[in-house]
Amino acid sequence: MSTESTAGSTPGTAAPATIRLRHLQQAKAQGRPFSMLTAYDQFAAKAFEAAGIEVLLVGDSVGTTVLGYDSTTSTTHQDMLTFTGAVARSVTRPLVVADLAFGTYEGGPADALRHGVELVRAGASAVKLEGGAEVAPQVRVLVQAGIPVFGHLGFTPQSVNSLSGHRVQGRDRAAAQKMQEDALALQAAGAAAIVLELVPAAVAASVTAALAVPTIGIGAGPDCDGQVLVWQDMAGLSGFHGKFVKTFADLRPQLEQAAQQYRDEVSERTYPGPEHSFE
Repeated sequence: MSTESTAGSTPGTAAPATIRLRHLQQAKAQGRPFSMLTAYDQFAAKAFEAAGIEVLLVGDSVGTTVLGYDSTTSTTHQDMLTFTGAVARSVTRPLVVADLAFGTYEGGPADALRHGVELVRAGASAVKLEGGAEVAPQVRVLVQAGIPVFGHLGFTPQSVNSLSGHRVQGRDRAAAQKMQEDALALQAAGAAAIVLELVPAAVAASVTAALAVPTIGIGAGPDCDGQVLVWQDMAGLSGFHGKFVKTFADLRPQLEQAAQQYRDEVSERTYPGPEHSFE
């Protein structure tokens, strides 16, 4: 039986041909966790589609995982347009979510709408932005324009400087209460889902229970409605081994070994051989 007909489905049911927001809402209602992975190029995107991953996130993490930047704040809107287009053109089933880059929405609803429209034109089915109640006006104007929005609370990478580094958020009672209030404010503004990053598991569970829309965790425990990882972390390519990351493969040494074997065979003139050459 093919992956297309079974991935993301419950026993005895066929998976939808294309993942929509309503399918994520149904998953929450049924208590069925769904999966999100980052994707930035056609090969990864197609592989994850074949694996049945429901949501692909074209994250501003492309800046640190692909472009060599030290921080996601260096990722530009043009970067996001380029990589969103690459992923969106490569798949048909997953829901493609694209990050609004740093500086493209903080100025207010007009900025958010302009850049959100451009991401949708590039192929995104939804956009994601960081922040709580303070970005509710941006969420509202995007939703009113027909652009679905994912929120992002907890550790927000674009605010790494003001948060004093990569630190778990919401550990004290006041911070946990504010996170829940922010989540409810985003939901009231029309957010379709909310990512919770580096949040104590109990806090994430409480926020998830308080919301009608799905939550997606990354370092937020098992009780979120979905989970997301950066694919290079998940596959052991990045070398990052944070507490919340499980590496499901070990691609980096495999890639290094393949490259070394290629180099050796070239230097020894065993590649290309007769079978790789034309008469």
